[in-house]
Order: sequence, then C-alpha cells, then structure tokens
Amino acid sequence: MSGEHQLRYLALGDSYTICHNVEIGERWPVQLVQQLKGQGVLVAETEIIAVSGWTTSQLSEALDISDVQGPFDIVSLLIGVNNQYHGLSIGQYRTEFVELLHRSVVYAGDQPSKVIVVSIPDWSVTPFAEGKDRGQIAKEIDDFNAVNQAETEKIGARYVNVTTVSRQAAREPDLLSSDGLHPSRAMYSLWVGLILPAANGIVGTG
Repeated sequence: MSGEHQLRYLALGDSYTICHNVEIGERWPVQLVQQLKGQGVLVAETEIIAVSGWTTSQLSEALDISDVQGPFDIVSLLIGVNNQYHGLSIGQYRTEFVELLHRSVVYAGDQPSKVIVVSIPDWSVTPFAEGKDRGQIAKEIDDFNAVNQAETEKIGARYVNVTTVSRQAAREPDLLSSDGLHPSRAMYSLWVGLILPAANGIVGTG
C-alpha cells in the first residue's frame, strides 16, 4: 500500500503534547493515529514539536528554526499552561497564541478546518498543586481557555475541550502518571475519545 497517500499529522505544544512521563505509545497524538489507523485511515507517523515547559513564545522560537514542512492533513495545537504557571499576562498569551494558530493554519495548507486546538488541562486538581491556590489556578486556566477557544472559533478551526475531563483526576488518581502532575495513559485515552471526532471530521471517517 506504499503507493497510496498517507495522511500527515503535526502535533504542536508542550508537555501535554509530548506527554511527559508516559511511554511513546501512550502519548495521545500517537493513540489518536492508532485509532485512525484502526478505522482504515492511512496515516504516517506523528510529527511532534513539543517540549515540557514551553510557553507560547518558546514554541514559536522553536518553529522559527525548525525544518518542518507542510502541508499537513491534520495539525493540533495545545499550548498555554506554562504561560499561566509563570504568571505571564493573558494579553501576551492572546497575541502569541494567535500567531501560533495562524502558523498552524499555514502548516495545514491554509485550511483552518484541518487545525484542532485542544484546551489547556487543569493542573489545580493534581497533587503538584498542594499548598497553592487551587481555585485561582482553575480560574486562570479557564480564562486562558476562553481566549484560545474564542480565537479558534473566530478563524473556523476546530476546538476540543479536555479541561473538564482533566478535572476528573481530583477523584480518580489513576488518571495521573507517577509524577503526580501529568496525565496517565488512561487520561490521554479519554482525551483521544474527545479529539477523535474532530479528526474524523477532517479525514472524512467515523
């Protein structure tokens, strides 16, 4: 089947895209591709540009020097938790997120409908937030997500909310990996269940 076109998928983000502290096969972009393959979709290996700790500006700087070449059939973008964690302004986030969103559209062959923006999960429910103002963290995460959702919908890209399901970790510790902060394979599988319909909408399956 090597002569048939294989769809290309580019995943952009931070620790929640490189999926810190789980095995490669447990990463949600990899799980997503496996789900698509299970539906008979020909998909090449996932291309991931993501590093734990990256803010919006650091992702942009990495893309400036990368040799990634579009067009991609699917592009996902999940970024912003480190902006919130470091106390960076929401105004700066909006400006830099919009830039990354437009870059994602370019990577997707100038087709916004092929871009999936995933909301920022809420780390306030994790043991890592012990001793911090959990309510304030949750509010700020919601504020950042209000920005990325509005900007995503403005240009006609696809938006997937994983924040609500991320909060289940407050009651279900198995949804977190051993570091007490990042999601486990089980949590990422829940995310894939939410993201897959958007991917199916792009590739015409499901």
